[in-house]
Amino acid sequence: MRRKKSMHSTSKQCSSMNHTEAPIEYSDNDHQLQESQFSVLSRVRNITNCFDRPIEHKTQMRGDYWVLYNYVRAERSHSCHETITLTTHGDYTFLDNLVPLLKRWNGPISIALYAPGFDFNRTLDSIAHLRDCTDSLVRKLVTFHIYFPKLHLPDWVPQYNNVFKDTYNCSLIPPYMNVSQKQMYKTQKELTYPINVARNIARETAQTHFILASDIELHPSINMIPQFLSMIADNKGQLLSENPKVFPLNLFEVGSKFQVPEKKSTLLKMLRNGTAIPFHKRVCPLCHSVPKFQEWQQTLSNENELHVFHVGKRNGKFFQWEPIFIGTHSVPLYDERLSWEGKSDKMTQGYALCVLDYDFLILDNAFLVHKPGIKIYRWDKRRDKIVAKTNSKVLPIIRKEMIVLFGSKEGCVIR
Repeated sequence: MRRKKSMHSTSKQCSSMNHTEAPIEYSDNDHQLQESQFSVLSRVRNITNCFDRPIEHKTQMRGDYWVLYNYVRAERSHSCHETITLTTHGDYTFLDNLVPLLKRWNGPISIALYAPGFDFNRTLDSIAHLRDCTDSLVRKLVTFHIYFPKLHLPDWVPQYNNVFKDTYNCSLIPPYMNVSQKQMYKTQKELTYPINVARNIARETAQTHFILASDIELHPSINMIPQFLSMIADNKGQLLSENPKVFPLNLFEVGSKFQVPEKKSTLLKMLRNGTAIPFHKRVCPLCHSVPKFQEWQQTLSNENELHVFHVGKRNGKFFQWEPIFIGTHSVPLYDERLSWEGKSDKMTQGYALCVLDYDFLILDNAFLVHKPGIKIYRWDKRRDKIVAKTNSKVLPIIRKEMIVLFGSKEGCVIR
């Protein structure tokens, strides 16, 4: 016997056919909260006019890569209007970040994992450990996709319905912990990381209308999902503009000995005492130079709500801005010819958003913070060679294509 699903819960198997559960009593406040949430989500559905997306298992070629879409699915599915999907990527060595991220996000996550050669088996073991040995939210909310080059296949790929036969031995050290890069297949074969292939896989498979395409090491401020959807439901002010729009989040780093702040008030204190800094301040400050950033740091409104703080554009002195934002499926995808090692991997999307006259609606209380540890520039000879090749051979071709496909506009450039 199964209970009927509600909008926010999965069905549960009754432990006994004869077992009678005591009725759950709700207070007036509980009922009011449920009614308020239902009203918000109904308005979001009407405003977005979105459609629900099925989750399908499929194995397909994508350029030079085989992709196992929805290979390990989350138990919980979602209607298009009821939440936001965080889409992200990495290889199995980054999976120690997943549970802390999930606890902060408290919503669906779609993650694409790069697993060439024997990295595939370690990737499967890592997923099994996360699902069997860590927080139950992993099973409920995280969908894993796996991809690898056609020239670097695993020895064997189990069918999606036969991936995990046994419960993982949780007494073992997690496969993703303390891994040397020299141990990895991709390192031994000197493969580059096709970051935009991963970003697009994770994004295209998201069930929801709204998507936060982010990095797995970036932690969101708390309660972002309900606050954002309430703002969308209000549907006023700059949200009524007819221009296409995305919602960038200001990015920060904190010292290695400090906790990631949950709210803006805590973040502002850390910025003032120097324990937090703007993201990549010591690596590429222009890449994250944000319109009205100083004013944003000096403003603190009701932290239980979200509003549009400023409407910016990715042009002029902000032509190098690499925002991470909440958007929708209509936002242009990333160019899959660009790799992480070659840098400039977000520039083509940024150019398209500029030419298409997207509004960048910067939010007042939402932000992202990298896991503790301030990044500094480190010279990488191999990466510099790849960057030089990308800048001299790949980007000139892409620039010409972008102008043909999207046109040109004063202030919009691809560096």
